[in-house]
Amino acid sequence: VQLQASGGGLVQAGGSLRLACAASGNIFSINVMGWYRQTPGKQRELVATMTTGSDTNYADSVKGRFTISRDNAKNTVYLQMNSLKPEDTALYFCIYLRGSFVSWGQGTQVTVSS
Repeated sequence: VQLQASGGGLVQAGGSLRLACAASGNIFSINVMGWYRQTPGKQRELVATMTTGSDTNYADSVKGRFTISRDNAKNTVYLQMNSLKPEDTALYFCIYLRGSFVSWGQGTQVTVSS
């Protein structure tokens, strides 16, 4: 499974960005897709995930500000990020999970200026 992420960039605090991640290859009809993020010197951390059945999981730090959604027909997951804070600055990675199989995207940089 290959993942192609897009939509990162530079935004001022309080602004919004939308990330997208398209999966290709051997995609199972039931899977989990989502986003993690990482800053230098820290472990990769969960941002949000969503199953094909629309069950979601969010990090407490983004609840109420970020919204994950997906288009199963396009094998694409989105992350709408509103009210961005400087502490949201990170490299955002798309993830695809199916049982014990995990595939990571290449990462897209999100930078929030104060």
